[in-house]
Parts: sequence; structure tokens; C-alpha cells
Amino acid sequence: MARIAHVLQALTAVSSRETVKFMHQRGRLASAVVRPSLWLLIFAAGFKNVFGISVLPPYDSYIEYQVYVVPGLLGMVLLFNGMQSSLAMVYDREMGLMRLLLTAPLPRSVLLACKLLAGTFLSVLQAYAFLVVCALFGVDLPWWPGLLTVLPALILTGLMLGALGLLLSVYIKQLENFAGTMNFVIFPMFFLSPALYPLWKLEESGATVIYQLSRINPFTHGVELVRFAMYGQINGVALAVVAGTLIVFFAAAVWGYDPQRGLVRRKG
Repeated sequence: MARIAHVLQALTAVSSRETVKFMHQRGRLASAVVRPSLWLLIFAAGFKNVFGISVLPPYDSYIEYQVYVVPGLLGMVLLFNGMQSSLAMVYDREMGLMRLLLTAPLPRSVLLACKLLAGTFLSVLQAYAFLVVCALFGVDLPWWPGLLTVLPALILTGLMLGALGLLLSVYIKQLENFAGTMNFVIFPMFFLSPALYPLWKLEESGATVIYQLSRINPFTHGVELVRFAMYGQINGVALAVVAGTLIVFFAAAVWGYDPQRGLVRRKG
């Protein structure tokens, strides 16, 4: 019981700190909502006649292009916030705050899991904020019970992308190098996915290599998991891949994380 109490106390403390930081960074929430909203308006208008309307699972009828891109843009929100949380992780390590946190009487994996859960909580909040914008734009989504059925998929995908961010923070030694690494990870993952277009169009156009890379991209399966969940369906392959990569990313992050790396570098 004492161990559970310590875990809950650590989770509450870390979550409160992350929430307070987020509330003081109002531009972060604005960018999290404005960025996908602009993509929704621009791509929905510019590509509507190019891609037309799609008939593919989980859809059982023709849909508008803006309906198709919403799950991908939800994935974008989760992806960007996962990387932002990792940037904060690198900063905390550089300042020695993580070293102080890890003096608590809990395993390193538990404390890192608390950081991951806190970041995912903020990611899901931002995702639902974007869904509010979609409702204001009149996007024809299955609002009920889609808003409920999509929640587990958003949480699991957010955890997977947050764990990827944790893993990146392990191997990035300097804060100033993280922005470049973020762009190197974010944009290939986003564009090599069905976020903006179905993958069969890549195969149809003869881009075989890109198509195969997209198929093994974890973000692809995160987007598909969210897409199916919005319609109350489960994509078994996507669920297995997202859960598996979450475990691998988090285990690798816990194994390689050194909270004293920033302090050691400054002393040297």
C-alpha cells in the first residue's frame, strides 16, 4: 500500500507540474490547435478535388476528404506534443531537475512512466480541443459515440509517441540539438503515413519503396488505430503494433536514461 501511495503521489506531483507549465505556455495550446486547423482548412480545400472521396475501411460509404484527414491531424497533435514533452525532458535533465526527481524512493521506470502519463494527458486534451474546432468547422464525424470510442486509441497512440520522445531524449546530449532532431523525426513519420492520403495511392503511383516504408512506420498504425476507433471499430494489426512499439520504446528509454548526463557534461 505504501508503494502504491508513493506512485500516486509521484504521478500527481509530475502531472501537476506539467499542467502548470502547460498553462503558463499559452502559445503551446494555441499552436497545438491552430496548426492542425490550418492543415484541415488548406488541405481540405486544396486536395478535395485531387483525392476526391474515399471508400475504404472503416468507412462504409463515400466520405469527404476533410473527414478522412481528421484522424491523421489528431495524430499530428499527439506527435508534436510528444516531441514537446521530450524537449522539456531534455531541459529538465540539463538543469538537474530529473536527477532531483529520481531521488524519490521509487524505481526509475515508475518515475519515467509518470512523466509519460502526464505528457499523454496533455496530448489527449489538445486532441479533444482540435475536435472542438472540427465541430465548429462542420466536419461530418461520428460524434457519438465516436468521442468516447476514440479515447483509448488516443491514449495508447499518445503513450507510444511520448515513449518515442523519451527514447530520443536519452540519446540527445544537448538541448540545442533537439529541435533539429524533432524535425528529422516528425516530418518523415507524418508524411510516410496515411494521415493525408490512403497508402494504396502510393502503391498505385508506383512509389513502392515509400509505400513499404509507410507500412512499417509506427505512426501509420497509430493513425489507423485512431481512425477505426472513431467509428467504434478495432484494427487488430494497428493495436498490436502500437502496443508493441510502446513497450519497446519505453523499455529502451528506461534502460538508457542517465539523469546525471547533463551535470557530468558541465562538470567535465
